Amino acid sequence: MRVTIDDKSGFCAGVVRAISEAERALEQGGTVYSLGDIVHNRMEVQRLEALGLKTITHSHLADLENCRILIRAHGEPPTTYTLAESKNLTIIDATCPVVAALQKRVKRAHEAMKSCNGTVVILGKRGHAEVVGLTGQVDEDAVVVESAADLEQIDFNSPIYFLSQTTQSVALFNELCDIMRSRLADNSMLTVDDTICRRVSSREEHLRNFARSFDVVLFVCGRKSSNGKVLFEICKQENCRCYNIEEPSEINASWFKDAQSVGVCGATSTPSWLMHRVADAVEHISKEL
Repeated sequence: MRVTIDDKSGFCAGVVRAISEAERALEQGGTVYSLGDIVHNRMEVQRLEALGLKTITHSHLADLENCRILIRAHGEPPTTYTLAESKNLTIIDATCPVVAALQKRVKRAHEAMKSCNGTVVILGKRGHAEVVGLTGQVDEDAVVVESAADLEQIDFNSPIYFLSQTTQSVALFNELCDIMRSRLADNSMLTVDDTICRRVSSREEHLRNFARSFDVVLFVCGRKSSNGKVLFEICKQENCRCYNIEEPSEINASWFKDAQSVGVCGATSTPSWLMHRVADAVEHISKEL
């Protein structure tokens, strides 16, 4: 079988920056505490933990003093920085610049809506670290929607300022825009701020083409990856023989029956080394078929 790795899959710039910051800090020796998984990929987290990175939750933060804390690419609400300062924690801020800019835009949107009794609406996954950081900029005074059904939470008699988590689907964002416009008395009542990262969203069309080009596609990503779920579904739409795996041990040889070509791709949180490991495993299996 011909096995091809998608050269456009893998870490986005924000994740590359966060991991580089972690590796640089770890080279100095000692423990670095990551507030949450540095990336939604278990295999990459384990690699970094072997180098001295320790993943903690917010509940652990209050118990730490005089140590180094890494804020991952997803960003954090202001309360995290305030607490860290009170505990004399050294912050390694690896917030993605795109996310940091979005946090400022959410604050500006909130100010604009305060003056007209309007609502800030954010397309995003509830509980996702990036979304927690965004709503935290405005003391949770924003409505988070995941689908058209969630729009029922919104008062359509008042202005709406609509933004998005950086890794959401462009198609879904536009769909919700259309629905909101249809329900508002005047289009001028809706302010649309498309904050989806195009470095991520541009992968959607590329992956459609990639998935169509092979008999079988292996999409490699961590179970916690929000971006991975979106991109895997896109691949699955184009190729019914697309399988989502987290590591090589999950590969099933029966998937490759009568297959002449296999494509390996992944999410913005998928390390390149892991995709290569998957490709090696497929090539090994192909010799035994």
